[in-house]
Amino acid sequence: MADPVFLIAGASSGIGDATARRAGEAGYRIVLAARSKDKLEALAGKLGGDNRAIAARCDVTEWADQEALAAAALDRFGRIDVVFANAGFGAPRGFLESTVEHWRDMVLTNVYGAALTIRATLNALKESKGHLLLTGSVAGRRALPGSLYSCTKWAVTAMGEAARQEFDGTGVRVSLIEPGMTDTPFFDNRPRDALEPDDIARAVMFAVSQPPHVDVNEILVRPTAQSG
Repeated sequence: MADPVFLIAGASSGIGDATARRAGEAGYRIVLAARSKDKLEALAGKLGGDNRAIAARCDVTEWADQEALAAAALDRFGRIDVVFANAGFGAPRGFLESTVEHWRDMVLTNVYGAALTIRATLNALKESKGHLLLTGSVAGRRALPGSLYSCTKWAVTAMGEAARQEFDGTGVRVSLIEPGMTDTPFFDNRPRDALEPDDIARAVMFAVSQPPHVDVNEILVRPTAQSG
């Protein structure tokens, strides 16, 4: 398929931004989604403008926004080949360290938002025999002390396997991308010896570049210096 379509939720910075750039270099047309439309429009311009990339404001916790995002992708490009459910953010460890409002927003974004992205694009992915990717975390493989963020990523780990089983037999592939310590806006100060967002973007592109009969289900990427 020439010029396949790559939809990224959470594309305005960090891993989403880096993945959009890598996908553009690989020949994909890009659908960029996030709440910060100004950043998306600037990125879309760098990726070739309306012929190659479109920007759509989307709050992933709102079903109407997710429906509109999928519709915009189909209206503009006619298909969706890859979906990257990447929107998410974290919280300090400790069950008394964040406001309950911050907790609620994080759970809705990281878990409910990812599920809505799957729901909104499921039929389009079946039509294209496409590829679904979700951003998990090393924190979704081992519980971290007092970390509700870790709990949300355990949910995403389960969601990836649940989606894989639902898509079984349809030709749709499912990959869970699990970054370790990565220098993204998640952190106020750059973590020492962290991965760069582009390191994760390359892992994403490795998964999507495999032959159609190869489904890379999980990729865990840690910095060399990360022990846990």
